[in-house]
Amino acid sequence: MADVLPVLIRTGVAAVGSAVAGIGYAAVVERNAFVLREITMPVLSPGSTPLRVLHISDLHMVPNQRRKQAWLRELSGWEPDLVVNTGDNLAHPKAVPAVVQALGDLLSRPGVFVFGSNDYFGPRLKNPLNYLGNPSHRVRGEPLPWQDLRAAFTERGWLDLTHTRREFEVAGLHVAAAGVDDPHIDRDRYDTIAGPAGPAANLRLGLTHSPEPRVLDRFAADGYQLVMAGHTHGGQLCLPFYGALVTSCGLDRSRAKGPSRWGATMQLHVSAGIGTSPFAPVRFCCRPEATLLTLISAPMGGRDATSDVGRSLPAASMR
Repeated sequence: MADVLPVLIRTGVAAVGSAVAGIGYAAVVERNAFVLREITMPVLSPGSTPLRVLHISDLHMVPNQRRKQAWLRELSGWEPDLVVNTGDNLAHPKAVPAVVQALGDLLSRPGVFVFGSNDYFGPRLKNPLNYLGNPSHRVRGEPLPWQDLRAAFTERGWLDLTHTRREFEVAGLHVAAAGVDDPHIDRDRYDTIAGPAGPAANLRLGLTHSPEPRVLDRFAADGYQLVMAGHTHGGQLCLPFYGALVTSCGLDRSRAKGPSRWGATMQLHVSAGIGTSPFAPVRFCCRPEATLLTLISAPMGGRDATSDVGRSLPAASMR
């Protein structure tokens, strides 16, 4: 027993040290290791010219997050044709100016958006066991100034797609787009936008914050080619060779981030997001990201529309 005790003590100390180091890395290093990912998705109608779409989501902005704000300001240098924002911009009642300043010149480019629960309600401290045992558990915080954020976006020309269908031209292409309010807090009312998407459009685009299967099924049934979503944070805490532990919604773990197929012809892109709740400021094996999607024509028949994953680019690689 005397020989075993020192071994147990050393093992315990090593385990605690590893845990502390891992938490420190997740909280200090990885959650600030912002990356721009580039992928190509064949979703446009045949004969369409390519369309560059910047997908941003889940900023969870707090006023003093200067590193995040500086990185976001650099994204306009990629000159996307269209910006898509799938919600959860706020994590503080005074964060609207920080969001607007961080997005900067992106707000002068064509853009569309829907909101998430953390545009309406602030974050709150939750039982960490709910992350695994009850990941969809909802705890609403104080009301956030979503009306001010909406006004800031729309005054600069972005289109609010919340329970709205819009058709517009961008980069010489015709886009038919629609969105729903956040299904995670049961604000979705798909019937308000139900019906076949514009058949003549080069891109039929759907937006939702949380990629709940019930909403994705409706978009697919109405003929949308691409749905873009956020909410999952890519799992936020992932394991090597395993991936996301949870998605915090009805989506399966294999679709926690990135491109995938939904149904016979529709494609889905889920952003791993840029921020975290201030009460859970950690990421592990899941860097904060924005995505630059190059949308190209789908093969005739749309059966081979699997995504072609490209480079992962840190901010320093930006042109």
